[in-house]
Amino acid sequence: MYGNNKRKRNFVCDKKGIRVGEGLKPSPTEFRGGYCMKRILITRTDRIGDVVLSLPAIKAARKAFPDAYIAVMVQPRIYDILKGNPYIDEVIIYDKNKKHKGALKSFNFIKWLRSKKFDMVLNLHSTKRINLLCFLAGIPRRIGYARGKADFLLTDRIKYAKKSGEKHEAEYSLDILRYMGTNPEYSNPFIYVQNEDEKKSAEMLASLGIKNGERFIILHPGASCLSKMWPLENFAKLGDMLIKDLKIKAMINLAPGQKNLGEKVRGLMKEKCVFFCDQTTLGELAALFKKASLVISNDSGPVHIAAGVETPVISIFGRNQKGLSPVRWRPLGDKAIAIHKDVGCIECLAHDCKKGFLCLRAITVEDVFKEAKKLLEIS
Repeated sequence: MYGNNKRKRNFVCDKKGIRVGEGLKPSPTEFRGGYCMKRILITRTDRIGDVVLSLPAIKAARKAFPDAYIAVMVQPRIYDILKGNPYIDEVIIYDKNKKHKGALKSFNFIKWLRSKKFDMVLNLHSTKRINLLCFLAGIPRRIGYARGKADFLLTDRIKYAKKSGEKHEAEYSLDILRYMGTNPEYSNPFIYVQNEDEKKSAEMLASLGIKNGERFIILHPGASCLSKMWPLENFAKLGDMLIKDLKIKAMINLAPGQKNLGEKVRGLMKEKCVFFCDQTTLGELAALFKKASLVISNDSGPVHIAAGVETPVISIFGRNQKGLSPVRWRPLGDKAIAIHKDVGCIECLAHDCKKGFLCLRAITVEDVFKEAKKLLEIS
């Protein structure tokens, strides 16, 4: 549990009764005047990219409730993404797989969370575990999407429409603020890179032979599923083109668990690349991406981190099924591009694809190279 900022707060809380039920949408005056909201918890305990895309909603919550104490609950490794964020007072780490695993540890965590005396929780990604945890923690107001995940434990159940994929995930999170009667302004996700991470990334680059201020491109060929992975030979060919034609250094970057993928790409390349697949924190990774001229990646968490530090990014998308497509999951930013080719699939079978991932293979190296030149402002 980590705190960021301290502010002086003054509150006036009405003793008006609490309305409960699906579909009840209070007006701004009713919501603000009717409920005590001096302590707000926001939960987002899923993956890296999901948390990055929730940053606009966290900022909007601060704008809507400037005097409230706002805490955000995430998984352990995600802390670095929120570190130093001025819109957050506290980051709460919920470690369901280790520190808080088991009945006794869960009970102790719930007891501790109850002591925080939150007035309201915004569950940006409702799950059975999180809904139950917030209920047992005695948080009076529990707002989230009705996903069939112990929805009865929510006091405010918002219709779940994310599977339709009609808008971006960031907008779906902002819809929770809209439900509350506020009028949140959209903003691109922004990650506040810390000085110690900047220093560490500079040391890493120096050890790799990249000078301070030297331009380089990062290739990230990994992903969580085969249905998200552009062919490794394409990444290799692209790397060769970038190095040879644009006279710029290219780095292959992956987490240690996917180092073998990076080794395969490097083995397929004719040009010499920079290879960095060591263990880093997400803060150090964000600092590394911030120094890059461009990041080219599959649909993955790291591409959202890169966009969050305002580095130009290209994200390569295969799946186009409703709720899985770039419409909902593309990286956000003024220099963020998502490339996708529609090959006529009615239903995406993900890793069980019967077409040999045709949607990914349809995206050519030349397609990506062309967009890279644009973002690098090279004609």
